Amino acid sequence: MNTLKTERRDLAEKAKRLRREGFVTGNIFGHHIEGSIPVKMSRSEVEKVMKTQGKGSKLTLDLDGKACTVLIKEVQFNPIKGQFDEIDFQALVENEMVRSTAEVQVHNHDKLRAGVLQQELTEISYSALPNDLVEKVVIDAAELNVGDTITVADLEIAKNPKIHLHTADSAVVVTVTAVSVHQDEAEETEEAASEETTAE
Repeated sequence: MNTLKTERRDLAEKAKRLRREGFVTGNIFGHHIEGSIPVKMSRSEVEKVMKTQGKGSKLTLDLDGKACTVLIKEVQFNPIKGQFDEIDFQALVENEMVRSTAEVQVHNHDKLRAGVLQQELTEISYSALPNDLVEKVVIDAAELNVGDTITVADLEIAKNPKIHLHTADSAVVVTVTAVSVHQDEAEETEEAASEETTAE
């Protein structure tokens, strides 16, 4: 499990200023924590950790020299600046159920035999004990055919008795549909018309 060094943040330190100085802000909360603990982290260290971690991942925080196992609960990423702004963590307790999300990842898009794959869900909500948390659900597109539909009930996470799902079993995760011949013909007609107009 990755470890991320954090420091307690004085609320007098403004978040915007800290971000300009190369920090990512955040909070640690949990049932045994009164309120929450505001923290700050080195952006460079956060970027290293987040290459392999994400929302729903377990992580060890080094807070004031003490190790704390947490769940990455929320992540705020600034796409304009291309940087992490804030990350919130939930402190985990060994025998306490926690609500989390598992990211849905579709692999081997380029090996899809035929048709068009549509992904309807990007994450699945569930509750589990800390030791049973699931970070991601992987679907192999190479095994799918036209007409296939995968629902949450078809996934391994739904068959795990230690996990309580909040996303409906019947929710569609991915589908593979046939390419419409009419659509292709319409696109070809549009291209031909565009070429004729250009020639004139």
